[in-house]
Amino acid sequence: MIKKISKNESRTKRHLRIRKIVTGTAERPRLSVYRSNKAVYAQLIDDVNQKTLFSARSQEAGLAHSNLESAKAVGKLIAEKALAGGVVQVVFDRSGYLYHGRIKALADAAREAGLKF
Repeated sequence: MIKKISKNESRTKRHLRIRKIVTGTAERPRLSVYRSNKAVYAQLIDDVNQKTLFSARSQEAGLAHSNLESAKAVGKLIAEKALAGGVVQVVFDRSGYLYHGRIKALADAAREAGLKF
């Protein structure tokens, strides 16, 4: 009998495959994105030193939903924190999600706020 793989298991496999290639440093951290049904999260991670430099979530932006508006707010918020901390360039890690919808909105908002991918 064939075991059916869930969407989340497929996403996790894609994410691990991507993570073999994408790494962040202190000068150019990894912008990791996670979305759930309730919120959107973003982190700037230095993989060499295994530290999270900055993080943002939709609840910080005053929004309690996971929609395009909250994704844009999180992208802008993470970019503001990064620029205030002296980080200009990042490596984008979409965490196995399609580059569409909330993920694309977050990335575009971060670019508009001044981050370079």
